[in-house]
Amino acid sequence: MDRRDFISGSAAASGLLLLKSRTAFGYEANSAVRLALLGCGNRGTSVATSFAKNTSARIVALADIFPDQLEKGKAHFDELAGTLGYAGVDAKMMFHGYKAFEEVAASAGVDAVQISTPPWFHVQHLDTVVRAGKHAYCEKPVGVDVTQAKEALEIGKRAEGHVSLDVGFQIRSAPPFVEIVRRIHNGDLGKIACLSGYYNAPASTYPDRPATMSHDELRLRNWQWDRVLCGGILVEQNIHVIDICNWILNAHPTKAVATGGRNVITHFGDNWDNYQVVFTYPDNVHVSFSSTQFGTNGWFDVSERVFGSKGIAEAPYSGPLRIIGDNAWTWTDTSAAKPPAGAPAFAANGAFTDNLALADQEKDRGFIDSIVSGKFHNQAATGVETALSAMLGRMAGQLGREVTWDELLEHGENYSLNMDMSQFR
Repeated sequence: MDRRDFISGSAAASGLLLLKSRTAFGYEANSAVRLALLGCGNRGTSVATSFAKNTSARIVALADIFPDQLEKGKAHFDELAGTLGYAGVDAKMMFHGYKAFEEVAASAGVDAVQISTPPWFHVQHLDTVVRAGKHAYCEKPVGVDVTQAKEALEIGKRAEGHVSLDVGFQIRSAPPFVEIVRRIHNGDLGKIACLSGYYNAPASTYPDRPATMSHDELRLRNWQWDRVLCGGILVEQNIHVIDICNWILNAHPTKAVATGGRNVITHFGDNWDNYQVVFTYPDNVHVSFSSTQFGTNGWFDVSERVFGSKGIAEAPYSGPLRIIGDNAWTWTDTSAAKPPAGAPAFAANGAFTDNLALADQEKDRGFIDSIVSGKFHNQAATGVETALSAMLGRMAGQLGREVTWDELLEHGENYSLNMDMSQFR
């Protein structure tokens, strides 16, 4: 799973895709990237809205398995297009049902696809989009199990040099985090001894279930409560903190021990609502991580601390982001710290504020710029590495013992959906 091996192996994938010249070599002046949204839920809509507002991209197509979600998305993006001075989504570019992802990928009117479907489908949809020669922005995680993660790595090799493939770790684009990690890599903390992190969040909420709704539809509409569909809270949500730890340490964990359980939540599903994990990284650096996913009132508390021989770095989502010690420093640019009037509760739909205020905007601009310039991104290997790191903690918790990185890869866990998708036409 070495990232250098990924890049060196990508040469074998050349020649697999035949793309339009403007896709292969950059876009003509003043031409907008035509972006399709696959998955019209809250987070997908929020990110696509950011693309439309903050880049040259235009939302030209929508796809979702459920017609009501699709119509909701159309109403939103038609209104948004009106404020931006262009037409809304053409009815011919609306795709619904279990094969909607194939139809949107095959559309000649689409240049790039934002994949915001339930995580179990990410790799299948990513494979289809890349094979169609489209650029892909795939929400995390790239895989809910080891089998999917390995497949995602191979998709990344095929994409190398042909299309841009970004993974939705937008915190790596947030200016305060970029700067504090730069300083840590520059040696401002000295020798790193250990890290601690936590992700405390409320459980996702959904409308009441109609009496006529089938169990399969209930699972799909409430996918964040289903371990197979989302990967569990470590893999689907807490993965952001684990990604920051990997980023800071330029490595993935070599082993983990973990505990946790389903101690508070009572809704249907099988996700745990809390984890306590100790990851071991190279050079015997330990990361102590904990998380909860229950409670009310939209309360979030997420942070990382890095302890070094020369000081401590604190990197919360909200609050002072700083270094304490020999090389003291505090992020002071608060120009975008306050949410606009009428904004939703912090992170309720992924619309973060404070230290993450510019994260989506900068991430989206980077992706679109890579397409327009022809300097394509390929974040598959990093996305897979972080997904596997989260799976390592999950497996250690499920088994109740220490699990090594090599054991995780050899185990090759495989989550079965056990659902006939053809019922959703």
